[in-house]
Amino acid sequence: MLSVQQLQINGRRDDLLPATSLQARRGELLLVSGEGQDQRTALALALSGRMKPSNGVLSWDNNAKTKKIRLASALVDSPGVNEPEQHLSVRDLVTEDLSLIPRRYRGALLSKPWLKINRFEDIAGLWIEQLPAGRRLELLTALALADPATDLLVVDTPDRHSADPSSWLPRLEALASDAGRPLAVVAVVSALPDHWTGAAAVIGNSVAHPPEPEAEPARTQSEPPAVVEPHAQHAAGPVPEEPETPAAAEPAAEPEPQDAQDLQRTAK
Repeated sequence: MLSVQQLQINGRRDDLLPATSLQARRGELLLVSGEGQDQRTALALALSGRMKPSNGVLSWDNNAKTKKIRLASALVDSPGVNEPEQHLSVRDLVTEDLSLIPRRYRGALLSKPWLKINRFEDIAGLWIEQLPAGRRLELLTALALADPATDLLVVDTPDRHSADPSSWLPRLEALASDAGRPLAVVAVVSALPDHWTGAAAVIGNSVAHPPEPEAEPARTQSEPPAVVEPHAQHAAGPVPEEPETPAAAEPAAEPEPQDAQDLQRTAK
């Protein structure tokens, strides 16, 4: 099983590969999506033991040695790395790739019998650029599996050759489910196919993000103002009393008219 935890590769400015975690088991096809081609290629190189990560843990069958991972894996069609040159014919490509197989496995492998055994005689005389996307992937994966030590296939962006998943997905599913040779197959793609329900991961799925501060709820106009309870007033201290306003002086009684005084004396 391929196990990846917090795999990250530094770049000149930003991370070439943001922290990513995933697992791929034998007999399983794992699709890993990522937006940028540089990130996808960096992940494919790291998973196949061809680029050293800056941080994180990568292991194959609980062995974290880069050499062990590289010997057990095959990197398929990585742009700018090992994608076949367009001016090559299929026959020439097969001759070159078979020559790279370790001598103890190579035997008498020659392009012509290999093309016949693997049913590629119909395209032997074509240029690589003439191959349909599906046929191209069949050829390149077959060449990768010519080495019997290969247990892990890492395919770099197979969907760049065709927007139709049927040109590459069935082939990878068939390789992963082959009971005669159980493989772990990882395809790094630009986007997951619609209705894909198999194993999947996303580049950068282990990047830590700082928590966002919680926003205080805004008071709406309909909320009544806060009312201070009496016990809250005592807790906060005595409320200063307002100074009493002095009562206004009563107006002095007006003197009675002279005629009234005379009447009072007469009455006495």
